[in-house]
Amino acid sequence: MQVTGKVVVVTGGANGIGKALCEAFHNAGAAKVVLADLDAANARAVAAAVDGAAFKCDVAQEQDISHVIEETERQFGPIALFCSNAGIGGGFDPISVNAGGASDEPWQRSWAIHVMAHVYAARHLIPRMKARGGGYFLNTISAAGLLSQVGSPAYSTTKHAAVGFAENLAISHKADNIKVSILCPQGVDTNMLRSIPKGPQSGDGDLTPEQVARDVLAGLEQETFLILPHPQVLGYMRKKTENYDRWLGGMAKIQARMREEFGT
Repeated sequence: MQVTGKVVVVTGGANGIGKALCEAFHNAGAAKVVLADLDAANARAVAAAVDGAAFKCDVAQEQDISHVIEETERQFGPIALFCSNAGIGGGFDPISVNAGGASDEPWQRSWAIHVMAHVYAARHLIPRMKARGGGYFLNTISAAGLLSQVGSPAYSTTKHAAVGFAENLAISHKADNIKVSILCPQGVDTNMLRSIPKGPQSGDGDLTPEQVARDVLAGLEQETFLILPHPQVLGYMRKKTENYDRWLGGMAKIQARMREEFGT
């Protein structure tokens, strides 16, 4: 897919990877880049810089996503690419006292943003895309959805679910010419990463959001399902499936080192 001349929506577009995606799509000639973000002020600032548009949007609310889709298509034309990029990093506990956590709140919020936001986008866009012969979804997930995130069960679990939904989205609608890519980086130098203790997610180096955005453009051009800005993740996936028990043992060793570092 080439974004030149296309209408693109990016949720979580006010900061981090989302902001870099908006800039990259604009530079690649997108007809209009539409940002959807809770941070309305920064969203407007980014939109102004890319000659785009901004909507205040809580992606955990179906009506907010529906509104963004409806207004974007009314004002600017058919959405060719919807980037479901918004995410949170809550519930991180490097010591992992209890994988079940202490309350439902981080689980519910993570589920709403990391899973249901993707579902809502598909629910409201698929009928439109089918009617016009196709479209594209880019879902920002994480290498945690393919491997795991030591110290963050809610994050890892919902990111795994996001991968599962993206697979079903691609399978169910291949015949409708609806394409899907998932973006699964490890550490990226964003406010989210800086807000949590440094951990194994940065073991292979933190990429800039701009580098990740360049990888996204390349992945979209090739229309590959799996976009891996950290290519070594593919090797980790193979090790995981080759010997699950050995992989779990290695991850448990990482957890043990984190407990030593952060105190038990």
